[in-house]
Amino acid sequence: MKTSTAFSTPSRRRALVVALALVALCQSVAFAERRERLVEGWRPVHYEVSLAFDDRLSEVTRAEAKITVLILRDGIGTVDLDFGEMIVDGVSVGGAPARYERPPGRLDVSLARPARRGEKLVISVSYHGRPKDGLILTKDKDGNPSATGDNWPDRLHHWIPSLDHPSAKASVNFHITTPPDAVAVANGRLVGAGAGTRETDWLYVEPRPIPPYCMIVVVARDELIEPRTPVSKTVAPLIYYVARSDRAFAEKGFAAAPPSLEYFSRLIAPYPYEKLAHIVGATRYGGMENSGAIVYASTLFDPRPAEPVSRRFGIRRGLVEVVAHETAHQWFGDAVTPATWADLWLSEGFATYFAGLFVERYEGAAAFREYMSRAAGTYLRYEKTRRAPVHDRETEDLNKLLNANNYQKGAWILHTLRSQLGDAAFFRGIRAYYRAHKDGNATTEDLRAALERASGRDLREFFARWVYGSGHPVYAASWAWRARAGRGGGVATLTLTQTQEGEPFLTGVPVEIATEGGGVRWLLVRPTGRETSLIVPLARRPVGVRVDPDGTILKEVVSEPVRKVAANF
Repeated sequence: MKTSTAFSTPSRRRALVVALALVALCQSVAFAERRERLVEGWRPVHYEVSLAFDDRLSEVTRAEAKITVLILRDGIGTVDLDFGEMIVDGVSVGGAPARYERPPGRLDVSLARPARRGEKLVISVSYHGRPKDGLILTKDKDGNPSATGDNWPDRLHHWIPSLDHPSAKASVNFHITTPPDAVAVANGRLVGAGAGTRETDWLYVEPRPIPPYCMIVVVARDELIEPRTPVSKTVAPLIYYVARSDRAFAEKGFAAAPPSLEYFSRLIAPYPYEKLAHIVGATRYGGMENSGAIVYASTLFDPRPAEPVSRRFGIRRGLVEVVAHETAHQWFGDAVTPATWADLWLSEGFATYFAGLFVERYEGAAAFREYMSRAAGTYLRYEKTRRAPVHDRETEDLNKLLNANNYQKGAWILHTLRSQLGDAAFFRGIRAYYRAHKDGNATTEDLRAALERASGRDLREFFARWVYGSGHPVYAASWAWRARAGRGGGVATLTLTQTQEGEPFLTGVPVEIATEGGGVRWLLVRPTGRETSLIVPLARRPVGVRVDPDGTILKEVVSEPVRKVAANF
């Protein structure tokens, strides 16, 4: 749908852009909205999970999950837990045996009487077996048995009965029984470890509510390392857990871990958890941001000769970036969790951008520009295969949400907001957003509201086009010059045109006009539609125009007059 030229005023054009984006959003909701397992009649508030493993870490020999459930409305007669295919040995509610049914993917627990709003119930499930997914029972890179929780996006229920959706955050305690020569790591603080001749008991306590996909247990015969260069005692304890063959390289490989933890603690807010473990284990992803216990793929430290090396840390650049990315998730994704899968960019876009800010702080401005340029290139390639809003309410396969919309475009949206609002207002808004939603969930509209309060700007149009709309701007700039006869100088008519499909982006565009003799004139062009013209008085004739030369907007630029498309960031 195109903007009609009959809308002659900027305000009416802006109103139309917002309306069109909202209409498109409403249409997707009406006809193809993804169904999500949201919190409704009840919610978990605390898990007490006990797990015992056999000597080979090939099976959970016994398990019990005590789930404290808060009833949200009167008349609830069944608590429908998500649960996989492990063998159930018994279910009780408040200590009394309870009837239950097992439809596919569920454990429906019948209550003795309909519960009332505000009641808290403790549902206990005893079970055992080898989970089909979620808790990965495999071998580490040295061939030793290991068990690793790997739950994203909704795989916790394969080994813990739960409400397996990010909106169902809860605190968790893990009581883990392992072979005597194994080490267990989990969310929270280690409050007890008792070694016996046949087994060892570990107790971890995480008092803060965390999303189910971040609940983690790792058991292996690996090496637990305390870095020789610890972070400040005012931040949090830091540990590394790696295969024995990685021990010698672990501290160097995790060189970005201490400074990233301290940097984000200063930039955003104090670190939200009791410790931070960096674990090389079993995950299907490059890294998984479990709260206080990040897990990386077993290939994390493998050499990649073609990859550039970080000047600051002396290791490959990608290793620095992934550690900073997963560390940033502790604030955005873990402490502040997206309320729905459509809001995933509030996790992945934030982690991508804040990893870039870490690069900017420790590697310099040029490295940051190169990082953002790579991100832009990744997004532009993705958009050629699929055009969709960042706030995607349609994609059914949640793993397909791990795309350049949520990561790279999400990061660029934050970068543009920072550039448009200024550092002071942007970071003031981000910190306020974090404080307001820490230990809870947030929506895209929550972020917009926080940035509007911090900046005094109305950002509805920006979010409508960049987040709820799709695509990116493609700019073409041209000018006409009229010299002043006899007086020197003259006026340039600068025209900025957008040539992309879809509606125009009305984000202010920095433009640099170069003039004869080496002069430069900067101005901010505020588009009012597909084509915007400005009259610019100049002392000398213009010789060139550069659109957004500092790279504040995710864009392409069409050069004049040959009109070849070239990335310009």
